[in-house]
Amino acid sequence: MATPRAVCLDDITGFLDEYLNTEGTPDYPGALNGLQVAGPEVVSRCAAAVDASESVIEAVAEWADLLIVHHGLFWGGLRPLTGPRFRRVKALIDGRTALYSSHLPLDNHPEAGNAAILARELRLSDLEPFGDYHGTNVGWRGRTDLARRRLGDLRARLSQVLGRDVTTLPGGRATTESVAVVTGAGASTLEEAAAVGADVLVTGEAQHHHAIDAAELGVTVLLGGHYETETFGVSRIAEILTERFGIEGRFVDSAAGR
Repeated sequence: MATPRAVCLDDITGFLDEYLNTEGTPDYPGALNGLQVAGPEVVSRCAAAVDASESVIEAVAEWADLLIVHHGLFWGGLRPLTGPRFRRVKALIDGRTALYSSHLPLDNHPEAGNAAILARELRLSDLEPFGDYHGTNVGWRGRTDLARRRLGDLRARLSQVLGRDVTTLPGGRATTESVAVVTGAGASTLEEAAAVGADVLVTGEAQHHHAIDAAELGVTVLLGGHYETETFGVSRIAEILTERFGIEGRFVDSAAGR
């Protein structure tokens, strides 16, 4: 790779804010999308990860000028900077690494979003928005290209894409045509999936009652793991920043530090 360029941090965060519609996308109060921790004025190397965990921050501290994550620092709301919370912030400051977080803006984005990329990886066609959250979509719905439309074939394709076994909450037919995709903790959209006639909901994780809901609503749920379904967006953002600004981008596996 060519020597990475040095680009103003403000230029990068400004581009991300606009590209991801950071301010215009509703989200949970603790998401605090955008620049969460300031860093150096210029950026040459960018790391991307699903989680702003202590292990990830320590792994990139001596290399990255900017860390972009899907799950930021402040999910618990206003809390004392002690223990792991203090160590995370201290490691960012000591390493002179800026932190940018994008939660639902990176879930619903039509090009770089987790759900959109996973839907394309599953080769779904005729994609349309799905999964309403305060007026914005958090997922996508489309039709499978599988000739026999067998549920087992879709499950096998999902397993191959994610590189892991998939858990099934049975509810729908043995054949499938309409598939909804909401990454992460998307089982809460089961009722909407049933209302729009989806045969299958692909998501990351579910709670106990969702197994009952799936059976009663007639929608099969395929669970691929919260983490595994949400690596796509940050990875793509690192590629986009490299393409646009010439900086070096690298995906960091958050799961390795668990």
